[in-house]
Amino acid sequence: MNRQAQAAILFLTGAALLHAGLTNLYLRYVKAGLQPLLLASGAILILASLATVWYEWRDRKPKATEAHNHGDDHAHGQEDDHEHTHREPRISWLLVLPLLALILVAPPALGSYSAMRTGTALQQPYGYNKLPATGPLNLTVVDYAGRAVYDHGRSLAGRQIHVTGFVALDHAGAPYLVRMALNCCAADAQPVKIALTGKVPPVLEPDKWLEVTGTYTTQQIKDPVNNGPIPYLKITSAKPVPTPSDPYDESWNQ
Repeated sequence: MNRQAQAAILFLTGAALLHAGLTNLYLRYVKAGLQPLLLASGAILILASLATVWYEWRDRKPKATEAHNHGDDHAHGQEDDHEHTHREPRISWLLVLPLLALILVAPPALGSYSAMRTGTALQQPYGYNKLPATGPLNLTVVDYAGRAVYDHGRSLAGRQIHVTGFVALDHAGAPYLVRMALNCCAADAQPVKIALTGKVPPVLEPDKWLEVTGTYTTQQIKDPVNNGPIPYLKITSAKPVPTPSDPYDESWNQ
C-alpha cells in the first residue's frame, strides 16, 4: 500500500475513533473513563495522516522538477514503468470496510444470550459506600448483589430498593435482572445477576430493560454455570424503561 493509501486509512481510522468518542457509540466498546484516550488517539491518527500526505508531496516535488529539467523521454518511460510495477492491488482497499462498519453499524450491547451462558462475575467488594439513612435506595445490580451476598443485607433490610437492569430467562423460564460489568472494554464484560421473586410481571421479554422496586430477601441460589452466588430481590412493582446510553456497569471495579 502506497503512502497516499496509508494516509487515507490513517485518516479514516482517526475519524472513526473521533466519531465514536464524540457520541455514545464508544460505550459499546470501552468504559466511559477511556473517552479522553479514545479522542486523543483519533486526533493523533488524523495528524499522522496529514503529515504523511505532506511528506509525500514534499518528496515528490523535487523529483518532478528534476524530471522536467532533464527532458529525457526515456527516463520518463522508466519512471512510468517503475510506478506501474509497484502499483498496489485494489483489493487492499477492503481494509476500509471494517472502518465503515464501525461508523455506520453500532453493535448491540451484550445481553441475555451471553449472560445466561456465562457465570455470575460477582466479587466481594473492598468496602461499601454509605447509604442514605432514609428514603428509597437507588442501587446498581452490582451494588445490590454485593451487599445482599457479602454484607448479608445488613444495610438493605427494611428498605425500599430500586434497581435497573435487563431481563434474562433461564432454560426453565426463571427471571433474572442482569447488568454486564466490565473492567476495560466490552470484550471482558461479564454478567452480575439478581434472581427475581414476589410480584414478577407475568410476561417478561429477554433483553428488555426494567426498573424494579422491591425489598431485600435472604434467599439465594447458585449460578448453574459457575456455582457463584445469586441473591434474590422480592419485587413489589416493576416498569419498563428505555435502554440506557451506557448499558454496562463499571461500579464493580471502582
